[in-house]
Amino acid sequence: MNNFVPPLVTIAIPTYNRANLYLTQAIESAINQTYPNLEIIISDNCSTDDTEMVIRSFKDPRIRYFRQEKNIGGNNNFNFCLKQARGEYFLLLMDDDLIDSDFIETCMRGVNYDCNYGIIRTGTRIIDSQGILINECPNMVGGLSLDNFFRGWFAYKTTLYICSTLFNTKRLKEFGGFQSKKNLFQDVIVEAKLAAKYGRHDIQSVKASARIHAFEHTFTVKVSDWCDDSLDLLNLMCELVSKESKILIRREGMPFFSKINYNRARAVKSPVKRFIAYVTVFKKFKYRYPPSIKHLFYLAHDYFGETSLYRFLRSIKRKIKRKEVKVNPLTNKGL
Repeated sequence: MNNFVPPLVTIAIPTYNRANLYLTQAIESAINQTYPNLEIIISDNCSTDDTEMVIRSFKDPRIRYFRQEKNIGGNNNFNFCLKQARGEYFLLLMDDDLIDSDFIETCMRGVNYDCNYGIIRTGTRIIDSQGILINECPNMVGGLSLDNFFRGWFAYKTTLYICSTLFNTKRLKEFGGFQSKKNLFQDVIVEAKLAAKYGRHDIQSVKASARIHAFEHTFTVKVSDWCDDSLDLLNLMCELVSKESKILIRREGMPFFSKINYNRARAVKSPVKRFIAYVTVFKKFKYRYPPSIKHLFYLAHDYFGETSLYRFLRSIKRKIKRKEVKVNPLTNKGL
């Protein structure tokens, strides 16, 4: 057993203009893995800052550095990394995300080094731009069927973040890598396909950190594109499950994805454009799922500001929240 060499695993870090603490931390989280058989691919998408200098400061022989002569786009860079991968499993680590030092080892031990699973997944912690913990999301769908795996996502029993997913390299290449019509849910789409055809292994413990920024770049994408890609994903999920489960998946998936897209629409700064984005989501989801009162309240806040109308609405909200009205005991009238 002492001569046992575990399967090679690829950690790929696509990067662009991230010559700051984030990239350094991401690389360190890769090279500090306790798993002994790794290759680390870093693909620099023609950065204009000191990214190359940061990468070359690491003298680890496991690092394979590539610099694109021109910017090939984010998704093409993801698939370039995949094309270079020689490992049995493949992790796509964004240049601002992190993995725990035992992430790879935990995943590989969890499947007893079996290289036939489509995906291996752990729980995920959500951190902000300063690395402060926002939330921890254990992976609570172990042993569930494919349809209940999807439903578990809808019920927030798991999260589908790319930093906490090991992909079977051969099978991922077989499916054409990361791609979807809008290239927004491309990772989740191929996760669903791999889980359906080749199976998955779920590890409950949290072993990866996804970083959420206050003004995430993905919010600059048209909300209509996010709606289209999420509906394509939902359609795929319905195709992959049994006939009996299709109705249930669609029934639970529609409000789940509409909520995701309303949250993205909420990030639009202009109140007028945000209202248009809300209407877009409402329309895309067949006029069945309106924005929540919370979304509309914040829209009114940003549009009206501290006008007398808004102050009046806010006072009403406070009274409803308290669920009580003080009454003068002598006159039985409100104070």
